[in-house]
Amino acid sequence: MSSEQPESFGAAASSAESAHSQTHVAQSAQAQTSWERQTLSDLVHANLKEQQAARRWKMGLRLAWLLFWIVVIWQIFSHNQTASNVTAPHTALVNIKGEIADGADASAENIVAAMRAALEDSGSQALILLINSPGGSPVQAGIINDEIVRLKALHRKPIYAVVEESCASAAYYIAAATDKIYVDKASIVGSIGVLMDGFGFTGLMDKLGVERRLMTAGENKGFLDPFSPQTDAQRKHAQSMLNHIHSQFIAVVKKGRGDRLKETPEMFSGLFWTGQQAVELGLADELGSIDQVARDVVKAEELVDYSRRDNVAERLVKRFGAAMGEGAWRAMRASTPIR
Repeated sequence: MSSEQPESFGAAASSAESAHSQTHVAQSAQAQTSWERQTLSDLVHANLKEQQAARRWKMGLRLAWLLFWIVVIWQIFSHNQTASNVTAPHTALVNIKGEIADGADASAENIVAAMRAALEDSGSQALILLINSPGGSPVQAGIINDEIVRLKALHRKPIYAVVEESCASAAYYIAAATDKIYVDKASIVGSIGVLMDGFGFTGLMDKLGVERRLMTAGENKGFLDPFSPQTDAQRKHAQSMLNHIHSQFIAVVKKGRGDRLKETPEMFSGLFWTGQQAVELGLADELGSIDQVARDVVKAEELVDYSRRDNVAERLVKRFGAAMGEGAWRAMRASTPIR
């Protein structure tokens, strides 16, 4: 009996160890399953959170674009409405500031539209063009000059020019059409001339050993190319054009100023003068400021600004449109390359 006890004890021990091992394996499997479930649950929750965040961003972006376009549309429709329905007696004002050029604030499109609105208002007693410009395009200035002459005859209201710092070149081209020109004694007035400028790099290219390969159909098609030499015939043609435009400028000044002009040999040479000198030469009429002219000349002290300018919304729209156009052009070039 004593010899059988060790065998029975060993079998029991082996059975217990096997049971313990199975329990451990079962627990490990259960833990592994639980970890997999937890990981899967975490992944599902994380995915749901990402989807929710993406939806919120998409919704926020759509709302932001909607708000942006609402502001743009409101700005465009409210643009230049400050001077609408003004019927009380007042002096109308239009600013001509900066370069006179197409696409600028002082473009013919903006200035002409503003002048028309100002003079069509029944309450405007006169129009003041407040000028502070170094000049610009003779074409744009010519359009404005012609419109001033037409509007004066149409509305029978005086149009005055009041000069701040400068009224030079194309700016004076415009001022010459007004009824009177008022300046500050230190204003810069005149510069009645025309120029065409550029650069020539032919000598530098020769020194660097660079060859210009320009092909044209028409011997003068590359007329103003800075990398090609300018012939005497081309130079004479350019000078003839400048002289012709200059003669147009002189004719406009003489017609606008009439007998008030005290012509000198230097008057149409491109020189400019102070406001005090301009009055003495007949290029301007009197010294005066915008408030003084409105109060003492027009007899309507209240000033209403009819100037047209691109507001922030319009500039954003133009930039957006330009970017879209550039993108479309690049896409077209990419799809159908020009060789």
